[in-house]
Formats: sequence, C-alpha cells, structure tokens
Amino acid sequence: MEKTDVIIIGAGLTGLSLGHYLKKAGRDVIILEKSDKTGGVIETVNKDGFIYEKGPNTGVLSSAELAMLFEELKDKCTLETANEGAKKRYILKDNKWVPLPSGPLSAVATPLFSMKDKFRILGEPFRRKGTDPDESVASLVLRRLGKSYLDYAVNPFISGIYAGDPDKLVTRYALPKLYALEQTYGSFIKGGFAKSTQKKSDAEKKATREVFSAKNGLGSIIDALTDSVGLQSIRTGCSNIKINPVQGGFRVTNEAAGTEYFSRNVVTTSGSYSLQGLLPFIEEELMGRISSLRYAGVVQVSAGYTKWSGTELDAFGGLVPAAEKKKILGILFPSAIFPGRAPEQGALLSVFMGGINNMDILDKSDDEITAIVLKEINATLQSSTKPDLLKVHRYSHAIPQYERSSGERLAAIRIIENMYPGLILAGNIRDGIGMADRVKQAANVAKQITGN
Repeated sequence: MEKTDVIIIGAGLTGLSLGHYLKKAGRDVIILEKSDKTGGVIETVNKDGFIYEKGPNTGVLSSAELAMLFEELKDKCTLETANEGAKKRYILKDNKWVPLPSGPLSAVATPLFSMKDKFRILGEPFRRKGTDPDESVASLVLRRLGKSYLDYAVNPFISGIYAGDPDKLVTRYALPKLYALEQTYGSFIKGGFAKSTQKKSDAEKKATREVFSAKNGLGSIIDALTDSVGLQSIRTGCSNIKINPVQGGFRVTNEAAGTEYFSRNVVTTSGSYSLQGLLPFIEEELMGRISSLRYAGVVQVSAGYTKWSGTELDAFGGLVPAAEKKKILGILFPSAIFPGRAPEQGALLSVFMGGINNMDILDKSDDEITAIVLKEINATLQSSTKPDLLKVHRYSHAIPQYERSSGERLAAIRIIENMYPGLILAGNIRDGIGMADRVKQAANVAKQITGN
C-alpha cells in the first residue's frame, strides 16, 4: 500500500491546481485520474493551421487566484487576454445580430428591449429587494428589470454560461454576486455603483474580469500544471476507484490495476454522478442529495475556414435567446479575439448546441448535427462556404445546474465532511463552474489542508 500526504481524485483543472498548490507547500501528492490524460474537459487541438478547443473556449479573470496562478506558471504558460473586440457581444433578434448594450445610452437605443422596460430600468434602484432566498434568476430579473431584459439579455447569458434555464437556476447559487448586490445594496444599479467606488487590494485588482485564454490554447495551462505536479505523482487510467475509511485515514483502491493507497486526506473533484461509486460507504439517502444534481449536455462544433467570406467577425461572438427558437445556443468567434487560431484570411467558429432544455441533441448523429450547424452559420453569418475543418464534440455532463436542490446538496457535503474528517468533496458540485472558480476553490482547499 503506497502512502502519501494527500490523494486527489481527478486530474482536471481543480485537481491539478490543488496538486500544484500542495506541492508548492511541500506536501506529497498522488492524483488518480480515470481517463488516459490530464485536463478533464480542457483539451486544445492544433491541426491544419487551426487551434481549437474541444472543451471550454475562454475563461474570465474573475478571481485573484487565477491571475496569480498564471504568474506562478509564467515560465511554462503565457496568459493571453482577448483583444478589444471581445468586449462586443451580439444577441440574435429576428435573425439579425444586435450588439448587447455596453452602457446607458446604447441601452436606450437598442431594439433588444421594449420601451416599457427601458423606462422600467429607471425605477430599479427604488424597488424592494427580494425576500425569497431560493428565487430563480428569471423571477429576479422579471421583478427588477422586465421581460425583454430576461428574454434578450439574461436568457442568452444563462444559455452561454450554464446552458441552463433561468426559470430553474437559483440566483444565490448560480449568480451569487448578482444576488449579493440586491441583498446588500437593495439594487443592481446602486450596488454596481457602490462596488465601483470601493478600494481594492492589490490582489483584488488582479481580477480584471478580462476574457482570457493561453498562448497556443487552454491546453497550455493543463500542460504547465501537469509539469508542476509531476507525472510521477499522477496515475491515469484509474477506471474503478473506491475510497473507504480505515483507522487513521482512508484506503483508496484502484481495482482495475490492483493497487492501493493510504492517506489521511482525500479530495474528490469528480462530478456528482460518480460519487456514489467512489464513496460506497456513504448512506444512500445522504448521497442522493448530492447525486441529484442535474447536468446540462452540450454539443460543440468547431468550424474552421481557410478563407472566410461571411459576415465580418468583429466580436466575442453571438448568443441566441430561446425566444428566437433556434437549434443553437450561440456562436463564438475564437479567431476574432485571439491571434493564431486560424489562417490569416480564415476564421474559426465554435458553435454550441443542446443545454438543459435541448438534451435530445446528444442523440443526433454527427451528420445531423453538422447539417444544423451549417444551416445556422449560413442564416446568421451569411456564409455558405463549406468549412475546411469540422469537428463535433459531445459532453453529456457538461455543466452542473445550481437549482433549488443546491441547498440540500451543500448541506449533505458538510455533513459528510464532518462525519469523515480528512475527506473533502470538491469540484464543480459547489463553489461555481468557471475556471476562475475552480482555481480559487483549489487554493482554498490547499489552505484548508495545510493550515496556511
């Protein structure tokens, strides 16, 4: 039985970041990963002049921990922030791309929102704050801003981030900063103004909220973290892992390989759907509160053009509201915001489909999916040229949905961790879904383990 200070289950961004922090603190670490590679859903492909992502395309520098991680990895990985064009976002309305307003003047002029709701925004600072802690995102927006804001700003935003349904997502779990604005200041507008005038620490200033990737793609972050942790500390192909409490700690068994490990500290970073198998000693009803977490399935199609002849790609991309009744969630323009993602006269698009309300897309064939994608690219970007690169990527458990059951899930996690000291349930089952959230969580878990 191999002994170590900490065992981490999962070599995705959370697990690798945690391994990096623990190694930096002088702890011995073993990471057990079920697949044959590190990185989880983050994977970059460099092919035929295109650099495309099979998983997330971009992130947001919304935590100081993520910015500082890039600083620590600067010799192995280079942060790449999006150009100015990335600040422009399009929303599809009546089959036309309309820029999302970036300020009060553009909000008044935009055709996205009704005149009634434009006037309604003037009264937002004077409305009472909500009293339901489990209020949905849709209910909150309808109450404070109106239906057109919900349909043509919040709905596509939620589709783009969560691939979710604003009627089901609970604000305090899915968008905790937005929830805090209303609860603390009584208004989004008053809260935003107050936050903008607050002094920030040097660390907080690093969270610039810029859109980012890494030079040569997000896979560079994974390569740098893998190198930092060290391949000698990572075991891939661990397809049947079981964790059980024993005297003084935990025995972790890789049944497929017939190997065993012991540690006083075990951290899981796996999805809720695999925790029952990992932790067979947890009572079924208690584990059921965690495994009930729903995940949105997503299909991403990478479309590369050696020579682009459609609409000018001068933005981050375009999101598609559910009200438009399209079969796609949105189209990102990676080649327009990061250099080197396509040949000089070409373009790279990432088309997203599916989501919590369109899970049946996962059952369609590649031919059916590509036919839908090409039709939508032609209709919305006026390009009938066949792409030179076309790749379909499927994720049945892409994005967790922080819905009303989240309170029970978080309570169950606390109960389990209190019952079994040294066991920590991490990953996207809590603390947010973005890359910045994952790195921040890893930093906090490392502090919890080391006491520093």
